[in-house]
Amino acid sequence: MEELKLNEVVVEREIAGRTLKISTGLIAKQAAGSCMVQYGDTVVLSAMAIGDERPGGDFFPLMVDYREKTYAAGKFPGGFFKREKAPSTHETLTMRLTDRPIRPMFPDGYKNDVIIQSIVMSSDMENSGDILSMIGAACSCSLSVAPFAGPVGAVRVGMIDGEFIINPTETQLKTSDLNLTIAGTSSSITMVEAGANNISEEAMLEALYQGHEVIKVICEMVAELESKAGKEKIEFVTPEKPACLDAIRKAGKDKIAAAMKTPYKDGRGSAFAAVKEALVEEFAVEDDSEEGPTKDEVKEAIAMVKTEVVRGYIKANDRIDGRDLYTVRPIDCRIGVLPRTHGSALFTRGETQAIVTMTLGSGLDSQKVDGLHEAYEEQWYVHYQAPGFSVGEARPPRGPGRRDIGHGMLAQRALQAVMPHDDGFAYTCRAVSEIMEMNGSSSMATVCGSTLALMDAGVPIKAPVAGIAMGLIQDEGEEPVIITDILGDEDHYGDMDFKVCGTLEGITALQMDIKITGVSQETMKKALQQSRDGLNHILGCITSCIAAPRTDINEHAPRLEKITVSGEFMGKIIGKGGETIRAMQEETKCDINIDEAGDMAEVTICAPDGDALKLAVAKIKQLCQVAEVGKVYTGPVTGVREFGCFVEILPGIEGMCHVSELSDAFIKEIDGVVNIGDELKVKVLEVDSQGKVRLSRKAVILEERGEEYTPPPARPSRPRKDSRGRR
Repeated sequence: MEELKLNEVVVEREIAGRTLKISTGLIAKQAAGSCMVQYGDTVVLSAMAIGDERPGGDFFPLMVDYREKTYAAGKFPGGFFKREKAPSTHETLTMRLTDRPIRPMFPDGYKNDVIIQSIVMSSDMENSGDILSMIGAACSCSLSVAPFAGPVGAVRVGMIDGEFIINPTETQLKTSDLNLTIAGTSSSITMVEAGANNISEEAMLEALYQGHEVIKVICEMVAELESKAGKEKIEFVTPEKPACLDAIRKAGKDKIAAAMKTPYKDGRGSAFAAVKEALVEEFAVEDDSEEGPTKDEVKEAIAMVKTEVVRGYIKANDRIDGRDLYTVRPIDCRIGVLPRTHGSALFTRGETQAIVTMTLGSGLDSQKVDGLHEAYEEQWYVHYQAPGFSVGEARPPRGPGRRDIGHGMLAQRALQAVMPHDDGFAYTCRAVSEIMEMNGSSSMATVCGSTLALMDAGVPIKAPVAGIAMGLIQDEGEEPVIITDILGDEDHYGDMDFKVCGTLEGITALQMDIKITGVSQETMKKALQQSRDGLNHILGCITSCIAAPRTDINEHAPRLEKITVSGEFMGKIIGKGGETIRAMQEETKCDINIDEAGDMAEVTICAPDGDALKLAVAKIKQLCQVAEVGKVYTGPVTGVREFGCFVEILPGIEGMCHVSELSDAFIKEIDGVVNIGDELKVKVLEVDSQGKVRLSRKAVILEERGEEYTPPPARPSRPRKDSRGRR
């Protein structure tokens, strides 16, 4: 029998103290391209398949899928059926991260279906699979026959105590001031995604530089692997431009240019549609048997001329809406636009508009996140949705797509650094951004609207945050042109969408996507510097509407207070079988939640109003009191014995008053002197090492008459007995 031979090819490099290993030839050999990427004990399989050309499409049909299998960390999936289901938010965001740097590396006109799947097959819970997915997906494309302009690498950069960290672990990210994901080629950066704790532009640029140096090493690894095991690339010829392009340009460019200068998006759209219809009627033949361009060829040529017109206006510093390269569109900010929400804002910038609402709740309303890694709860989250009418489309409503999830997460990340939860703010905050109109950067309108809604709700954010989208026109042999606050057409026909979010002091989030094969570090530096003027302008508009958060939370929001108590009181607060806490919640109409934190416990009270909150807080504090030696208490008699009686001086705390301490006179027999339920005023004489309380009524009687009281000698303490009754 012939022996099966598997030819595995491996390349390895040491990166940030750990070995990055990329291998191919052992697994998934029938895929068009596949590889295994390992870092630490986290292993990701990436494989791509190429389908037939999709005729008639005007886009590249690329699909990226990323899944974290729970078996990778020795866990069972949740749910009744115990198998992975729809992708989580993290998986969806990783699909976007993986797709964005790969897409522009395929040539214009390539219309074959391409599907890339990445599967986390082993996880050490410290090295995340998302970066490995980005590396593996791009590497599988490089190894395939597809016309892919790789290699492409990816890296994460963190910053702790001012020091940059390459590929920080999950533990390090918890204390990092930066979470920056970069993808790129050996010569340029192709994608950026970042959340930051208000860091400076200079620090962000340095992080980008350091990350790109690591990307160069990864690109070398992929190139080496491709040289050893890559398939020969197919020869792809970019489709020729329509033969009628020059004629369309000559007859229609001036008309298209005039149409694109029509005020407002709807007006431009109508004017351009009229010119397009006239040109199609003039140049396109009706029958395929006739000589001349088809309707599709004429439409393609018109689209090319329109691209030339829009880009030409930008390069001439005369944009289609009349602005120069640096001007932000007119802004209108309003707060309190909805009467019963906890906070609301209407943010309008040009023809982009978002209504953002804020809802405040307790810890029970936090977003619980579970998956491959350790489960956690988010007290701040943003949901974004853009209905069809926002762009004038009769589109049926659907659930949130990848774009909606990504835009919401970008806004959430942008404001995370200024949220007050680190200062003991107990509320869960949910923002919902409903896009009412869209013509350029609705995600940045969501950031600005969320800032306004937070301050309107009375959430004490540390500083207002704004967001702005920057664009780029970069033609070969010409200086790149950077534009501030891009329109929808400028995004569509431009080369870059670079979103920058931040406060007056620094950056809180970045996101960059490009349609070309990369941008230089110098171009990114210029875009960051230019964005600062735009950010400061928008922040000025926000603070002109509301300068600081309201001094109190909205009257319709619940009242919350967090109390830290010793863990020893948890049993008293909860009571037998939860009896005490249930009774308190029923009486006060409050939600009471307890979280253990070592030797301490955090009690969070969510009340419908201020009076209910005060009552619940008083009851909790009463349960957490301890008996103080020398203090006088009044409480009911709970038990009578021949040697004395027991008095409840505090909720759950009883003390023993000996018969000799019940009165200033001699008591021969206790019967009839005190009864269960009698209220006694007693003084605490002693609390021993076991927590037993000794009381005296005699001391109270004498001291109220102004006479001196001499306490009896303290009883000698005895060591506690062990489980076998031994001392």
